[in-house]
Amino acid sequence: MFDVGFSEVVLLAVIGLLVLGPERLPGVARTLGGFIRKARMSWISLRNTIEAEMADADVAKPIKKVSDELQQIGRELTGKPVFKQAEKKPEPVVTEPAPAGAAVPGKEPDSGKSDNV
Repeated sequence: MFDVGFSEVVLLAVIGLLVLGPERLPGVARTLGGFIRKARMSWISLRNTIEAEMADADVAKPIKKVSDELQQIGRELTGKPVFKQAEKKPEPVVTEPAPAGAAVPGKEPDSGKSDNV
């Protein structure tokens, strides 16, 4: 990325030592190293994300093309799209049986006596 050789690093260290002094140079070097590490990790993360998106786009493009071709063939054969979304059927209403002795609409309650006496 940056072609920095050993001699350039030594020159930068000497200049930093003269400007900052021996007390502050280690702290500044640590802070600078942390920033460089964060920048490098961000760059790697961004590169990996872009590569993953490109790979997904490369995979999705042929699938989309084949799907469009199948749709076209289906329209030519039947006049309708081949892959249409499944219609949702209404679920049947399930009623629970009435408890024993409960009144049922349209029927007179049983008094417990039989008509055959």
